[in-house]
Amino acid sequence: MKILHTESSLGYGGQEMRIVKEAQGMQQLGHDVCLLCPEEAQIGELAKDHGLTVHIMPIGKKRLSAVFSLSSWLKENPQDIINTHSSTDSWLVALATRIMSKRPAIIRTRHISAPITDNFSSRWLYTKSCDHIVTTGEKLRQTLIDINHYPAEHITSVRTGIDLNYFQPADKQQARDKLGIDKEAFVVGIVATLRSWKGHRYLIHAFKQFSNPSSILLIVGDGPQWEALHSLVSDLGLQSRVIFSGRQNNIAEWMNAMDIFCLPSYANEGVPQALMQSQACGIPAITTLNGSINEAVIAGKTAIIVEPQDSNSILAALEAMYNDKDKLKAMSEAANLNAKKQFSINQMINSMTTIFSAAIDRKCKK
Repeated sequence: MKILHTESSLGYGGQEMRIVKEAQGMQQLGHDVCLLCPEEAQIGELAKDHGLTVHIMPIGKKRLSAVFSLSSWLKENPQDIINTHSSTDSWLVALATRIMSKRPAIIRTRHISAPITDNFSSRWLYTKSCDHIVTTGEKLRQTLIDINHYPAEHITSVRTGIDLNYFQPADKQQARDKLGIDKEAFVVGIVATLRSWKGHRYLIHAFKQFSNPSSILLIVGDGPQWEALHSLVSDLGLQSRVIFSGRQNNIAEWMNAMDIFCLPSYANEGVPQALMQSQACGIPAITTLNGSINEAVIAGKTAIIVEPQDSNSILAALEAMYNDKDKLKAMSEAANLNAKKQFSINQMINSMTTIFSAAIDRKCKK
């Protein structure tokens, strides 16, 4: 199959990682895979680093010039499948392929839980312009069926997979030694783009009240909230106990340095890869039930569930896990087992391959 992934987003996070890992996996199976993105999109360099072919095109905004540029490119570079991932590139692909005599099959992957406007144009985009919708969680799929009234047979949930050979438990002391983190400290961590809805602010306020004065909070990632979160940490007098690492590529090492992983998101989540990754490393979690998070963790066994935007709830969970070492150990073992059972990257790649093939077959029969 000739497969094109399009991504108009300029950011970096779980969505971009899934696109690249999925594309890389299909390329390794022998498919011809490439990515189309704006020049300033961070996914471009990430894709190149993973051995993928990247084509640059100004698809970051909904402009008529982009529609014609994309249509012209597709005529010169025919594809069997186009997998779109964000709103802007989905619209551009939908319009560009409308003016083509031979249209490839189009798959729209929906990564986040933000509501879709219930109007004619959105319904056309999701049910008429594409051949199939993929969601990254079953709850997201059910929302499109129950709330937006999209046909169930038009939507498939395919959970994101992770590399279980890379994300696995490792020696905590060695990880901390390599990263320069106190070996004796109790370490709480979060790996997420610094966006408001990830809930960093609530975690920091909870950490301020945490009873262990020698504990450390690791904040791994960067993003729009970088300066605001630094200011908050300074205002609370936590500079000596909070480490801002910035964006890191060796995520497994950072996770293996943690005792607890916390992701208090309150909006826009699908099934967060960070929760899959932390569990694979044997790190129990504190998290909310936003989006399809319940499909990533087992409440009470691999994670403690807290209320969104509630620092007191996070604090109570931190204290409970810190004060019960036996439970913390049991949750760590359960987390690793849960990841091994559910989060194989091969499952994701095989499912997506089946969906792509079926879409092409339906297109050929029309």
